[in-house]
Formats: sequence, structure tokens, C-alpha cells
Amino acid sequence: MPPDSNQRSSEPNDAERLAQLEARLARIESYLGVSTEAPVLSTPPSASVPPLAMTQTEDELEFEVGQSWFALAGIVVLTIGAAFLLLLPFAGLPVGVPALAGGALSALLFAVARVWRAALGVAGARLRGAAMALLFLSALRLFLPETRCVFPLTSLVAGATLALVVAANFVIALQQKSSVLASLACLTGCVTVVVGGGMAWFALTLLLLVVAATVWAAHRHNWPGLTMAAIPIIAVTYLLWALGNPLRGGAMHFVGVPFGPLFLLGCIVVLAAGAWLRPLEEPEGAWAGIAALLTCGLGYGLFFAHTLMAFPSMAAPYQFTAFVGFLGLATAFWVRRQSRAATFLYAMTGYAALTVAIFKLTAGSAVFVWLSVQSVVVVATAIWFRSRFIVVANFLIYVAIVVGYVIDVENESGISLGFGIVALVSARILNWQQDRLELKTGLMRNSYLIGAFLVFPYALYHLFSAKYVGLAWVGLALGYYGLNLLVQNQKYRWMGHATLLLTTCYLVVVGTSHFEPVYRVLSFLVLGTVLLIVSLVFTRLRKRQRSDAHVSLPPAT
Repeated sequence: MPPDSNQRSSEPNDAERLAQLEARLARIESYLGVSTEAPVLSTPPSASVPPLAMTQTEDELEFEVGQSWFALAGIVVLTIGAAFLLLLPFAGLPVGVPALAGGALSALLFAVARVWRAALGVAGARLRGAAMALLFLSALRLFLPETRCVFPLTSLVAGATLALVVAANFVIALQQKSSVLASLACLTGCVTVVVGGGMAWFALTLLLLVVAATVWAAHRHNWPGLTMAAIPIIAVTYLLWALGNPLRGGAMHFVGVPFGPLFLLGCIVVLAAGAWLRPLEEPEGAWAGIAALLTCGLGYGLFFAHTLMAFPSMAAPYQFTAFVGFLGLATAFWVRRQSRAATFLYAMTGYAALTVAIFKLTAGSAVFVWLSVQSVVVVATAIWFRSRFIVVANFLIYVAIVVGYVIDVENESGISLGFGIVALVSARILNWQQDRLELKTGLMRNSYLIGAFLVFPYALYHLFSAKYVGLAWVGLALGYYGLNLLVQNQKYRWMGHATLLLTTCYLVVVGTSHFEPVYRVLSFLVLGTVLLIVSLVFTRLRKRQRSDAHVSLPPAT
């Protein structure tokens, strides 16, 4: 048999096997109900048939608008309409009937939201908010003078009744675990403070309690947005109260209630406690820094305006109290949370309050002395807080103080010498604690040293007559060399070199033409002698270094 006869005889067997395999696949597909037709390729995106995803997106948006937005708008409109209805006088009815009707309507809305919770969906939460608002407005109607009030709005009975309603709203919000309802409860409490601000102690106590309840709710249910929303609401509430409640027709002026600013400081501390009490393992988000910025800006801004406008003679004690409070907050945030943003903001606000207190307590140019002392205090606390930002901010303030002194003071009395001493002390503190502050580049230390280098010649120039200025600057250079020997820092040597160079320029330009012959000769002789001594000292040091280097070389083999 030829060699290829076996190959030809095996071909029918392979075909049979392939036919059997296809038959088995057909039976399997028939059993599973799988179609054997070839799949049709989907229409390309450029075809006229709209994509299914786009249709679904449009449907979802339509349902969102129709279900959620319309429900919110409808409930808000109905609530406003019911509020206007409650404010009508109803002269033919007894005084309490409209308020009772409003309370009944509020109870009905609560019941509907509870019974048909599943059916109402999103609208149920909106109904609870409307019920809370109507409950508060119904209680408020009992005490409005425009609606034949039962008790005056500024009475203790009115305040206690409205406070109970506010407490009930907070309880409802916490039961429903809704930050929106909690915001509404906070708003009703603030409205109570504004409209019933006749009793200052009651209004401010209620405001502090509302702040505490809001912060506690935000902490318990992890609602940082609630605190963010509450800060401007509380600030506006205090502002309206402090201005004498102009919305009720009162004259706009800052009220002279001495304990008002202290209550405001208490509210600031409680608001800050919300971020301070958060779990340590939770990373500090951007909201914490924003909340601290709002608290410092709005809170201290109101405190500053109220104390200076209403209590000008007591502004210094108030500002010093604010300094202690804000610096305490900065310390608390640093010790517990190591928060750089909050620590910086609270600390700088405290320093601003201390600056205001210094200006109020000190008159004339002596204020610059105390501001210089404050600069050293700020640097020392910046070491504790490990805050480079405070160091940079303090240096800019230091420069502003020096420039302000130069512009404001005409006759030098030696205060500018204190600026130079402050600069040297600050630079020394920063050099001592550079690892704690992570100031590896030495930029701030060099900036303070440059400040001292500029301030000291300026002060000596104005303290001495022109013929003695050169001698005074030579003494200053010798002082820098002495500091170099004391602390072993080469930068002081360079300051001494630069001061001698400045003295040389001064004597060449001014001394040769304006000095009397005796002082001209004396100045040049002293300067020349010092320059030669310095040169000899450095020559000797260079020889010693070369000799030590030669001794340390290994012997030749």
C-alpha cells in the first residue's frame, strides 16, 4: 500500500468525529435554550439610536427633580403660607386658638411623617422639618405683640416656652439622626435669642446652650458640616443681639452689657471643642482648618468690635482675657491633636488680642517697647508649638513694628536699641531650638541678625552726635567680636566685619568734610587701630590653622 493511503483512509474518521462533536454541542444548546444565531454587532455611537446610558441618566435627573426638589419646594412654600396664616391677628378668636391650631397642624405632620415613612420617602424628612418650624412659630405667636400676645416676648415665661420648643426640636433631630433637622433646631434657638433678647442673661445663656447642643450633636453623629453651618448663624445671632436687635425696630447701637463679650468667648471655646474632641485616630481634614478660621475671624471680630465700641475704658482687660482664651485653645489643640493649622490660627488670634491690649494700656512711644517684648514671647511660644508659620508671621510683625517706630517717632530715646536686642535674642532662641522648629536653612535666624545689624547703627546714629558716631560703631563692632568669642558663632564675626566696613565708609564720606580736626584725627586713628588689630588676629589664626593641618598629615613613607 502506498505511504499516503493511511492518511486518506483516516480523513473520514476525522470528519465523523467533527460531526459528532457538533451534534453534541447542538443538543447542549438546545437543552440550555441558547440561541445559535450569530450575535448582532451593536450600533456604533455615531448612529442615530440614543445610548441607553444617556436615557437612564436623563430619567434619573427627571426623577430627582420631580421627587426630591419638588417635594422640598412644595413643603417650604406650604410652611411659609402656614406661617403667614399664623401671624394674622384673628380678632374674632381667642388669643390662644391660632397657636393651638398651629400646634395641632404640627402634630399632624409629625404623625403623617411617622406613619407613612416608607411611602413618603424623601418627603417624610421634609415634613418633619416643616412640623418643627410650625411648632416653633405656633409657640412664638403666643408672645408677639402684633397678634394680641398672652405674655410679653421679653418675659421669662415667653423665653422659657420657646426654649422648651427649641429643646424638643433638638431631641427630634437627634432621634431622626438628621443634620438638616439639627441645623433647623439650631436656627430656631438663634431666632429665640434675637426676638427675645430683652433679658440679656437669659438670651446669652440660651445662645451658649444652643451652641453646646449643636456641637454635641455634630460630635455624636460625625456631622462636621453642622458645625461649619452653625458658626456663621451664631455669629449673626450675637451681632443682632449686640446691636440692640434692630430687626425689632430698636436703635442700632452696641449694648452695654458687660458680660456679653465673655459669653461670646464661651461660645468660641465650645465651638472649638467640637474639633478638639474628635477621635485622635481620625485624620484632620480641611474642614477643621476652615472651622478654626471662621471661629477666629467671625468670633474675635465680633469680640473686638463689641469691646472697643461699647467698653472703650475696659477694652484692655477684655482683650487680655481673649489672649488667654485663644492661647489656651492653641495649647489644647497642640497637646491633644498636634494640629498645625488650628494651633497657628488660635495662637495668632491670641497674639492679636494681646497687641490690642498693649495699645490700649500704653501711651506714646513706650508701646513699641512692650511690642518688642511681645515679639520675644511669640518666638518662645512658637518653639513650644513647633510652628514655623508663627515664626515667619512674628518676623513680619517685628519688621512692621520697627518701620512704624521709624515713621512715628521723631526724637530717638533709645527704644530702637531694644529692637536690636530683641532681634539678637530671637535669633539666639531660634539657633538654640532649630531642630525643634526644623529650621534647617537658617533663613529666619539670618533675617533677625540682619535686622539687628540695621537697627543698632540706626539707633547709635540718632543717640550720638555726628562726631561720635564712628567711635560708637567701632564699639558696636567690638561687641559683635565679643559675642563671637562667647557663643562661637561665625555670623557675629561677619556682623563685626560689616560694621567696620560701614564705619569706614561713614568716616570717609562724612568725617573728612564735617568733623572738627581733633575728632577727625581721633576717629581715623581709632578705626585704623582696630582694623589692624583685627587683621593681626586673623593672621595669627590662619597660621595656627595651617600649623595644625601640617601636624595632622601622616608621615611620608
